[in-house]
Amino acid sequence: MTKGLKIATIGGGSSYTPELVEGFIKRYDELPVRELWLVDIEAGREKMEIVGNLAKRMIEKAGLPIEVHLTLDRKAALKDADFVTTQFRVGLLEARAKDERIPLKYGVLGQETNGPGGLFKGLRTIPVILDICKDMEELCPDAWLINFTNPAGMVTEAVLRYSNIKKIVGLCNVPIGIEMGVAKLLDVDHSRIRIDFAGLNHMVYGLDVYVDGVSVKDKVIDLLTDPNNSSFVKNIQGLGWEPAFIKALNVLTCPYHNYYYKSREMVEKDLKSAEEEGTRAEVVQRLEKELFELYKDPNLAVKPPQLEERGGAYYSDAAVRLITSIYTDRGDIQPVNTINNGAIASIPDDSAVEVSCIITKDGPKPIVVGDLPVQVRGLVQQIKSFERVAAEAAVTGDYNKAVLALTINPLSPSDTISKQIVDEMMEAHKEHLPQFFKKVEA
Repeated sequence: MTKGLKIATIGGGSSYTPELVEGFIKRYDELPVRELWLVDIEAGREKMEIVGNLAKRMIEKAGLPIEVHLTLDRKAALKDADFVTTQFRVGLLEARAKDERIPLKYGVLGQETNGPGGLFKGLRTIPVILDICKDMEELCPDAWLINFTNPAGMVTEAVLRYSNIKKIVGLCNVPIGIEMGVAKLLDVDHSRIRIDFAGLNHMVYGLDVYVDGVSVKDKVIDLLTDPNNSSFVKNIQGLGWEPAFIKALNVLTCPYHNYYYKSREMVEKDLKSAEEEGTRAEVVQRLEKELFELYKDPNLAVKPPQLEERGGAYYSDAAVRLITSIYTDRGDIQPVNTINNGAIASIPDDSAVEVSCIITKDGPKPIVVGDLPVQVRGLVQQIKSFERVAAEAAVTGDYNKAVLALTINPLSPSDTISKQIVDEMMEAHKEHLPQFFKKVEA
């Protein structure tokens, strides 16, 4: 196939775009991208132009024949695309800051993809992704949708359940971050590590860990009893596990498990951080300001190292690796969000799960793990119930379902507090939640 590929990136003005472009440059020999379309909305135009110009300089420096198009016209970007990647944030970082601050007033964790923050990010995002899916059905029905937009598990669930797009893969940088972290702990090259991942997005466990095909799980769990080794991503600093707990759990955790197994400590830590340096969204706003100043430099033609501070390290590597493996029918193993199809016995077959898969030209083939270990099964099922009910609330605009979803979530202490948080957050995000307010006004 000589004509090359057309890739449309929705949310093209994201600070992560240079990561993605670097990935396409690195893998150009296997993945002949001809056109990269960066698409955004009016509010993101300035950032898209800054990032788009940096992308053009990076490609020029690499001497590759990739055309970069910048547009606010989503339909033009989607027309005949081979792959569509989504990395948008409805309401921008201001909305994330509200997701983080409001729940803290109630002594509940405010976080981008967990608890009330995860619920409201899903409620804002799902109608938009379903609109994109409608456009794809018409303009690029054979394209693969590669979704990085958080909450990735809930968004993948909604697309599988409420759209006709079946060629969707949800992607997160947490599993690859864990692999990189374990490689560092063991002082071996990342290529020698394999982890059997199973669970949900931001609720995934490493059931076993191998170096050169030999299990080293016991050794890794021993290393995880050291508090300095308990977190693998920049944006969540772990507090260290109780050795008795982590040894008995007997699987690898992901950084987001801190919110569930150390709820009280994480709320206290976030309250203190919000007071001293701002919530994570406010920290990221400052980081992004610096990044975009760097991106503006006409002499910059590489991805700046400061981007790693943003919390998305290895994200493009995971993304471009996945796209390349689908395109080349590679058959390698990668952890992604896809339809369960019986891989995890404790989760419905038609639900989205995050699991190690063999990646082929027909998409991910989940590796069957059977039942999750009993010590983690209940929490995963509870979060899946939350995702399902939240996705239904997002699609139907059913207020009661939104209250129910939050009450099901283990981070909410009661139905009364759930209702109070939902009411305040509905009001705060009103402009991005038309499905809930149309009915009231009617």
